[in-house]
Parts: sequence; structure tokens; C-alpha cells
Amino acid sequence: MIRILRSILVTGLALVPLQSEAQSGNPFSPVIIVNERPITYFELEQRRRILSLFRATGDIDERARNDLIDDRLRVDAANRLGITIAPEQTEEGMAEFAQRTNMDTETFLSSLAANGVDMQTFRDFVNAGVVWREVVRTRFGPRAQITDAEIDRALALTSQSGGAEATLAEIILPARTPEELATSEQIANDIYQNTTSVSGFAAAARQYSASRTRETGGRLPRAMPLSEMPPAIRGEILTLAPGGVTTPINVPNAIALFQLLELRETGVAEAQDVTLEYATYLIPGGLTETALAEAARVAASTDTCDDLYGINLGQSPERLTFDTLPASEVPRDIALELAKLDPGETSAALVRGGNLAMLMLCARTPVFEEQPDRERVRNQLINQRLAAYGDGYLAELRADAIILYP
Repeated sequence: MIRILRSILVTGLALVPLQSEAQSGNPFSPVIIVNERPITYFELEQRRRILSLFRATGDIDERARNDLIDDRLRVDAANRLGITIAPEQTEEGMAEFAQRTNMDTETFLSSLAANGVDMQTFRDFVNAGVVWREVVRTRFGPRAQITDAEIDRALALTSQSGGAEATLAEIILPARTPEELATSEQIANDIYQNTTSVSGFAAAARQYSASRTRETGGRLPRAMPLSEMPPAIRGEILTLAPGGVTTPINVPNAIALFQLLELRETGVAEAQDVTLEYATYLIPGGLTETALAEAARVAASTDTCDDLYGINLGQSPERLTFDTLPASEVPRDIALELAKLDPGETSAALVRGGNLAMLMLCARTPVFEEQPDRERVRNQLINQRLAAYGDGYLAELRADAIILYP
């Protein structure tokens, strides 16, 4: 991924022309207003360019709008808490981002400028992330502390001398609109606080879950190695006893809860992380019967990711994308689906920009590391817990926000 991004930036490949709603008007007029704070056409166009350069998947327009709305909410939250960051912190964040492409900050900014991205756009992009990190630490730091027992458990279960796998049940609640989000948050919190048995969780799954696993009481069809789980979920699972339920986990357009049914050591060496190679094939129609039937047809006629090239022959190239990423960098909702798959298997549960996003896992490659020390494990668990708290808080801010489209 780094090599691809660096190649795009260095060679200055021309971006696909991006439509600008402001071509006939003022580029600095508002296109979205978030809690009385405007987002301009210029900002939206710039964010589209960044996302295109970074090879973001899915609907770029929708992603750009949502990301800018979230950034406004992050900065507003920091202002309410009186949190400010020094220019040096933003500079460090910019340098850290540039290093991912093996460039220094100056070279990276020059490459962005050559592709039409203003320096202030990138600075604002980084600044929102840095200030949000401080917001989450300030609000949730005391609640994210990890005990020695939790570290011992994590070390034991992720040791290369013997891996571990978990049998889980899931509940996926829809959160596609502010109204759905508010309803699902109430249901999720009720399940989390009041579920004390496997049968109780299964009953809730049958009643509320939007996932196909509701028919089996939410139970996932196979045990899942810890190394294949999204990091935030892995951190929660490691702190649960059998029958325990995770805190509600926000993913795009949904809220997820998991119940640990069984956790067992496999005796098989297991990686601390994995690299996931996967394909996304967009099918018009979202979760309609027609789109789902097309996904089933594609799944039945393909065995490997390479077969998808033939399926997409003669169609728009943007419908089929491939990504190779560390599991920690895969979007959480996609990571959840990929964790259920073996290579060559498909999922048809997600929507991107009104399209059904059919996923196929191409390969899952283990990444072995040296035995981690206790302090590093503590920091990893803290960061995973903070990330889960932060996602939930951002979802609350969005549900409470007044968002206008003038």
C-alpha cells in the first residue's frame, strides 16, 4: 500500500477529474453546515482529492462528506473541553504520516501540491486526528486502564508457543440514519447491561439483529483465531469471561455486540498480526433482493479473487478494487466480515454509496513478531480500548449534531 501511494505521489499521476458542485459559483460557499460551522465546496473537493490519492475504497463523495462532518465534530469536542494542541504536535503528526510513504514532510507536501492538494488541507486533516486523540484520552483515559491480570491473559493467549481462538455470537444493529442510531444505541446498551446468559443473548439476536446469523441466535459458524480479529474487538474479547458481552462497538452504519461463548488455546503457533488481501465488488441496489441475488450468482461462479476480473469485464473499473492491508488498518466493518471468511469465500452484508459491497478474501498472511513485552501489550490494549470509546463518543456527537445541507 505504501509503495502504491508513493508511486502515485512521486510520478504525479493525474487524478480522475472530480466533479465540483461549485464550478459555476463560489467555491467557499457552504455545502454542509455542522452545528453552525460551514464546510465549503472547496474543502469537499480537496478532501475528495486526498481520498483519491490515498486509494480510499467505496463512494469517494460520501466518504469525503462524512469525514469532514466527523472532523468538525472532533474539533468542536476539543473546543468544548478547552483542548488545544501546539503547532509542533501537528507538525509531528504530518511527519508521521509522510513517513508511511518513506518521504519527509516537505517532499510529501510537494507531491500533494503537484496533485492539487493544498498544504492547509493536509494540515487540517492531520490536526483533526491529533486533537481527537487528546479528546479521547482526556474523556476516557481513566476508564481505559489495563490490569496486570489482563496483560497476563493477553500474553498467554497471543503467545507464539500456542495460539487461541474464540467462538462468538454477534448482534448487528442498523444505524444508517440518526433515528436508527438513537434506537439501536438504546437497544445495544440494554443488551450490554442486562444480558447475563447465552440464551438471553441468542434471544436478543433473533429479535433485533440485522445479520443473517440471527437465525442461529447470532452464533458465528466457526471459531475465530484471535489474530484474525479486528484489533479493537480482540482487545475486548481478551478481557471477557465466557458469557461476557463486549461494549457496543460502532461500525459504519451499524452497532455491533459480541458474546464470548468459548475461548481456547489451539497449541498452534499464531501470529500477532495478519495482512489481509481482499477484493470489493460493488453491485448496484444495496441490500435489495436483486443485488443479493447477483452477489449469490457471482459467489457461485468464482473460486478466487482473480475470477472477479472476468466478472467485471466490460464494466466500470471502479466497481472492482483490491486492497492489501494490515488487519489494524482495514475499516472495522470490512474487517468484521473478513474475519468470518476463509480465502475464496465471500460476504454480501455491507453497503457503500448505495451499492452492495461484495467482499472476497483473497489471502490472509500471518505476521510473526518477537514476543511482546508487558508495557507494549499494556499500551496496545489501552489504545484498543480508547479507540472503541472514541468511536462510540463520535457516534453520539453525530447523533446529537444539527447537520444542514443548504
